[in-house]
Amino acid sequence: MPARQIRTATTLALVAMAAGALVTPAVAGSAADRHFPTRQAIEAAVRDGAPGVVVEARDRNGRWSGTAGAGDLRNGRDRSPRDRYRVGSITKTFVATVLLQLEAEGRLSLDDTVERWLPGVVHGNGHDGSRVTLRQLLNHTSGISSYTRDETFVEQVLRDGFFEHRYDTWTPRQLVDLALRHPPDFAPGTDWKYSNTNYVLAGMTVEKVTGHSYAEEIERRILRPLRLHATSVPGTDPRPPRPGSRAYSRLSDDPAATVHDVSAVNPSMAGAAGEMISDSADLQRFYRTLLKGGLLPPRQLKEMTTTVVMDPRRPGRRYGLGLMRLELSCGTAVWGHRGDVHGSSSQALTTRDALHSLAVNVNGDWSGGDLAVAEAEFCG
Repeated sequence: MPARQIRTATTLALVAMAAGALVTPAVAGSAADRHFPTRQAIEAAVRDGAPGVVVEARDRNGRWSGTAGAGDLRNGRDRSPRDRYRVGSITKTFVATVLLQLEAEGRLSLDDTVERWLPGVVHGNGHDGSRVTLRQLLNHTSGISSYTRDETFVEQVLRDGFFEHRYDTWTPRQLVDLALRHPPDFAPGTDWKYSNTNYVLAGMTVEKVTGHSYAEEIERRILRPLRLHATSVPGTDPRPPRPGSRAYSRLSDDPAATVHDVSAVNPSMAGAAGEMISDSADLQRFYRTLLKGGLLPPRQLKEMTTTVVMDPRRPGRRYGLGLMRLELSCGTAVWGHRGDVHGSSSQALTTRDALHSLAVNVNGDWSGGDLAVAEAEFCG
């Protein structure tokens, strides 16, 4: 079977189910027993068509990990707890942390306008960078359209044009200019709408303030101090994460569409909005350290955890500065972010006291199973 193409969604489900769930059988009082609902959730995700799932949780009793399904649909190779994967928009929390550190150092204010740091960049078609603040970029209240909704980008990166354009390099300015083809979604500060353009601009601001790329600042300020050795900002390197599983996408909203291997892709199309690579252990270490105050002073952590409503119809979901607060069905509130990018759907969450955390990845970008896993882990 060709690496780039798996013939049908049925084949996908059958191969993944055949791989089974590779977790320790439950023993009374054991970690596997305590995380039994989570084990059931990852098995259910594979039965529902996800290629494979890897999950790790940490609580007062220690660390537990599990896998289900296939990491490679060509040969049925299992997923591994050591898998590295593209984390998509989880990148946003890292970027927001750097900007908040810069604020703590007195090098910028979150109430600075985008125009102050990036003069002339956000301009035209109803956009005015002098009316948008850095805070509004970080909490998605800027009104700036997301470049990922632009028709050209969708066709070349997310749909049939993927294989022709998968190795293209996109500059941050190119991504912003795609967004500015479209009028603002609303006046700055008057509503909420998720926009990847916000974080491309945030990354550009980090570079303007520091003289270094946002990737260099993340490496210096977060990755090295926390020893996050599995985490990287790959820039334009299209190689799949190693060690890791293959990544799969339908490149379509049609649930019956052909499944493709999309493991190799130039991550510059996501940039500061979502290009990073990590693993489940590193993600938990990052979020636990962040929420415990290990990366930000109290004032900046309070700013980061000050939230706005994302959707009035779903009041349990709120957004801070690069950080989401999610109230689960049992009433437990968790903090973190999710990330969806080619062939990869991830979620990293922790309780506010940082005593219970979870990171989960599905190596197919059409599956919503990661939320079900979170419900099972924190509410099961």
